[in-house]
Amino acid sequence: MTVEDGTSKAPSYCDGTVDDEIIQWDTRADCEVRQILDRVADKWSLLVIALLERQTMRFSELRRAIDGVSQRMLTVTLRHLERDGLVERTIYPEVPPRVEYRLTPMGQSLHEVIKALVVWTEEHQQQISAARDAYDVMASTKPAGSPVPTRAGSAGSASLQPVPTR
Repeated sequence: MTVEDGTSKAPSYCDGTVDDEIIQWDTRADCEVRQILDRVADKWSLLVIALLERQTMRFSELRRAIDGVSQRMLTVTLRHLERDGLVERTIYPEVPPRVEYRLTPMGQSLHEVIKALVVWTEEHQQQISAARDAYDVMASTKPAGSPVPTRAGSAGSASLQPVPTR
């Protein structure tokens, strides 16, 4: 990774990210807050945290419970969560060795935040689905690069905005 002139090389440098009463994460790739958010918000981490909130689990139990996760991806996810202090790994001196994973108190507090996000999603699921359907209908009836009507302003009036093309 290259560092641009004027950018601190310290990964935790995120001064100046406070905007009035809202704390925002920095958009630089080397910002530690952004790195943590990227980690805890990825789909495998969210699922692991949700499952471990209920009970201590072994690797094989987690793998069976998470549809579609590969052995490698689950291993990497658990290592990252352990490194970040969100998951605790316990190895029992047995033959074969038994390894269990559980949430740490910090991981449990993160789960509370995730639950709030899930509740919000459930409360707005129908609205989001309707918005997606409306967008898809509009996008499918317009030629590529044509303006797609979007809501603008606080009154909710429709206006035409160009759709960026790549």
